[in-house]
Amino acid sequence: MTATMRAAAGVLLVLSALAVVHGEDPYLFFEWKVTYGTKSLLGVPQKVILINGEFPGPRINCSSNNNIVVNVFNQLDQPLLFTWNGMQQRKNSWMDGMPGTQCPIAPGTNFTYKWQAKDQIGSFFYFPSLGMQRAAGGYGPISVVSRLLIPVPFDPPAEDLVVLVGDWYTKDHAVMSRLLDAGRSIGRPAGVLINGKGGKDAAAAPMFTFEAGKTYRLRVCNTGIKSSLNFRIQGHDMKLVEMDGSHTVQDMYDSLDVHAGHCFSVLVDADQKPGNYYMVASTRFIHDPHSVSAVIRYAGSSSNTPPAPDVPEPPEGWAWSINQWRSFRWNLTASAARPNPQGSYHYGQINITRTIKLLISRGHIDGKLRYGFNGVSHVDADTPLKLAEYFNATEGVFKYNQMADVPPAVNGPMRVTPSVITAEFRTFIEVVFENPEKSMDSLHLDGYAFFAVGMGPGKWSPELRKTYNLLDAVSRHTVQVYPRSWTAIMLTFDNAGMWNIRSNIWERHYLGEQVYISVTSPERSLRDEYNMPDGALRCGKVIGLPLPPSYNPAR
Repeated sequence: MTATMRAAAGVLLVLSALAVVHGEDPYLFFEWKVTYGTKSLLGVPQKVILINGEFPGPRINCSSNNNIVVNVFNQLDQPLLFTWNGMQQRKNSWMDGMPGTQCPIAPGTNFTYKWQAKDQIGSFFYFPSLGMQRAAGGYGPISVVSRLLIPVPFDPPAEDLVVLVGDWYTKDHAVMSRLLDAGRSIGRPAGVLINGKGGKDAAAAPMFTFEAGKTYRLRVCNTGIKSSLNFRIQGHDMKLVEMDGSHTVQDMYDSLDVHAGHCFSVLVDADQKPGNYYMVASTRFIHDPHSVSAVIRYAGSSSNTPPAPDVPEPPEGWAWSINQWRSFRWNLTASAARPNPQGSYHYGQINITRTIKLLISRGHIDGKLRYGFNGVSHVDADTPLKLAEYFNATEGVFKYNQMADVPPAVNGPMRVTPSVITAEFRTFIEVVFENPEKSMDSLHLDGYAFFAVGMGPGKWSPELRKTYNLLDAVSRHTVQVYPRSWTAIMLTFDNAGMWNIRSNIWERHYLGEQVYISVTSPERSLRDEYNMPDGALRCGKVIGLPLPPSYNPAR
């Protein structure tokens, strides 16, 4: 963590302590000025998105149920949105920050996000969601800790540290957009960053200092746009304790795969001989591999002694990776963000009411590459889908359920259209992803945590339900789908709103591999969903329309 990030975290903790509560949970306030800056992250000067002059952006450090208020001043030359990867935005898809839920913040203007870390704990991050801006930076960490009265299944660490790793391109993000619009690929990444540093700069000075005999928490997130990574610390084992907002069974690992959009927390004991050690992140499953190394120094050790050169190599192949995934288990005895244990939710005993099978589709439209699900490639509408639905103005914007729950029997030409499917409120649904491609995918669902119950090679069939983990699969928001393989998830659609299912492989996302799920409460009750906020931006067809009637009072 940089000195600036430590200072920001300290300020946030003070703000939290000073927050005045009038029957509400504490508020934390942020003001972000979003600008471009020039940085040479991999030896090539390029345009990077900064927040208050920082890259990565400031850490949002809060407690469960805190209210987060972020006033964003867009000083770019493009529209801007931020999404809060993994934050469930309970009843509040208005603040999800995707182009299907919110009008963009125009250049030279500001918008204030207000959302609550409602009943959540864990490690997350935010990033700009429009176009290929995510490839230019603008991302930063979100750390949500348990409320003081909620027990945590490990002792407080000596320090709570953030490690943002991800692949990095030296191409300008606008150039990347033009390449994709022209039907070309963005190619392979130029390298890997760790906390905004790459190449020799990452190891030029210690990134963290450990005191011998103490234990440290590292929150590791893959903020990249394409590559799965393997993370390890020279000479140190890691105890996995949290993943995407859930406490896990505390097993030990010498390295961990972290896929695009995914976060986990590990505890690391400073139990080695005092000295300098490398912390390494390496790309997985791609040709022309890249690594980045940063230094952890034990307090009092010599700055002139470099770490030993024998850095462990990353594992090979995806069979190792899928076996590691199978070792992850939900900690059924730990409390979540509420006093009740995580395992009190017996998802394996709930009847499935619907199965949605999403086949990742790839094809060409007018000679240009597109991705999608079940033959439908999503394109954003001029009017955000949520606003069109709320104002009953969907005509000419989108049509519901343009894809079926199963892929077409015969692959025909892909259709490009705003893609929205509906899910009945509070129903328990199984979603199966099939990836016929030769490369990895990573899928994320906004608004929810789900149980990743199964995965394996080849095509999915109902008989494979016998292989599901119906007891202690980790509740999470992002899951990988290996090449020519399937992954199954289960969840209850109990969060009303408009929610994005998307590929975290941002090239695929940009080219249409996403779909929105509309979940509406039949009672139109404020118990289930908030009204559109008073300060919400308007664009497209809803400009000038009268507000619809309020949702019914909560009972």
